Amino acid sequence: MMLHVLLALAPAALAHVWYFGPGFLFNLIIASAFCVAGEALMTHARGRDIEAALSDYSSLVTAALLAFALPSLTPWWVTATGALFAVVAAKHLYGGIGFNVFNPAMAGYVVILVTFPLEMNLWVAPRMGDIDYISLTIMQTLAYTVTGSLPDGLSFDAISRATPLDAVQSGFRDMRTFAELSVNPMMGDFGGRGWEWIGNFTAIGGFWLLVRKIIRWQIPTGVFAGLLLPAGLMYLVDPGTNASPGFHLFSGATILCAFFIATDPVSAATSAKGRVVYGFGIGLLIFAIRRWGSFADGVAFAVLLMNMAVPAIDYLTRPHIVGHPLRRGRQ
Repeated sequence: MMLHVLLALAPAALAHVWYFGPGFLFNLIIASAFCVAGEALMTHARGRDIEAALSDYSSLVTAALLAFALPSLTPWWVTATGALFAVVAAKHLYGGIGFNVFNPAMAGYVVILVTFPLEMNLWVAPRMGDIDYISLTIMQTLAYTVTGSLPDGLSFDAISRATPLDAVQSGFRDMRTFAELSVNPMMGDFGGRGWEWIGNFTAIGGFWLLVRKIIRWQIPTGVFAGLLLPAGLMYLVDPGTNASPGFHLFSGATILCAFFIATDPVSAATSAKGRVVYGFGIGLLIFAIRRWGSFADGVAFAVLLMNMAVPAIDYLTRPHIVGHPLRRGRQ
């Protein structure tokens, strides 16, 4: 199952490299190395079979999801911190695969988001012909990944750009309308330029997982409904101070969350109704954090908050055994 997930992520990974440079590959390699190393270390410490633990590819899925969440220019120690926390703390300290309460990749991402805020805001402009940007070569990108330093004479202001979500959030605080913000060259037809195509390829991989029955439809549907319904209602009421539903869908990690993050089989709800409630709650929290919170994209926080609610969701939505009606009151 995990191998299918990795294959489904491949088109989006290639699109990410095309639009934002080779840094994604370096992040993926580093995250994979430290996730696998952490998996092997903890498995050995617990007296388990290391080969069996590594052969399920779960640590590589965690590494891939973490790599998608990181800017393409990220020092190796930032990526390593997130990868080790994801596998060692969020996964194995809870008992390993099948027992972790929180999504490991999102737990690792949140840790480095609050620990390395500067490094997590250095997003480069997408590779689009009419956007003014300075792109780094493969060797310059590798040098930054290893040392955390840019080439002489080059500053972060020359290569980094605010993400569309950051631009819209700060623009609303400056009393600018969504129509005014939409003329930013970083904005595309619906969401951010470059991000739209990554979202499209992510959706292709997600639908392939649905067809293969690797994931079920309830959680993606719930995430989209929980985000797009309030976003659409707010946009209809006041389109000047609220982003459009299309912007929310094609910006940030919305599609990645719906198909690949929220559908984690361990930390997600398990009942059919529970999966809908779980996904809807994630989408609703994403919208609330984006609209009123301090972070531009609230995917990680929304997933972790709903992970905590999973036991209650499963308890309240568990199916009843046929022929045994639910009894109220004292048992």
